[in-house]
Amino acid sequence: MAAPNFIKSSGDTVKKKLIVWITTSAFLGAGALSALAHGGATGIVKERMDSMSAMGEAIKSLSTMFKSGAYDPDLIRTGAMAIKSHAGESMLKLFPEGSDDTPSEARAEIWNNWEEFATLAMELENFAVGLAAASNNPPQSAEQNLASSGTMMGTDTMGATGMDGDMMGNSAPMPTFEMLAQMPADNAFEMVVTSCSSCHTKYRLEK
Repeated sequence: MAAPNFIKSSGDTVKKKLIVWITTSAFLGAGALSALAHGGATGIVKERMDSMSAMGEAIKSLSTMFKSGAYDPDLIRTGAMAIKSHAGESMLKLFPEGSDDTPSEARAEIWNNWEEFATLAMELENFAVGLAAASNNPPQSAEQNLASSGTMMGTDTMGATGMDGDMMGNSAPMPTFEMLAQMPADNAFEMVVTSCSSCHTKYRLEK
């Protein structure tokens, strides 16, 4: 079955996939810098920093696999479930109100916009489960990506937009689990990366 139609042109597909991989690199770089700042953290702040680092490592592992072309469904499932284990309610319990003292990198906007932050956490969990379900779907080749509009960057998600349209200014329905499960594995992975990195952009302090 064909992947869901989330964007309108093959030209947009190329541009949007380029943005995703740039975003991936930025996200991983931020994770590495964040790890250096964990030394002075204790208690719940250290727990959540460690949790974010674990997700970053899972994303790094999957990103390396996809870029190398060494498609491994087992590795995709393992990485996806590692991300899931740190998303959703598991993430939310690591952000009790008032836990934003240094060296925390959490912005006050998390608690000021708790409902939206909670939606993002649950969205990431859903995307991670969707990635696991899509693990047996071979990644698209460059030629397929040119011909297909089944990429995630046209998706209007809270993670990408905060409700006003996606990163490219488009609007499209939120993908369901069934849609994610039908995607090529690399496109489902892009959904996870964008959800993570957009949350960082809005809710993480830049050091």
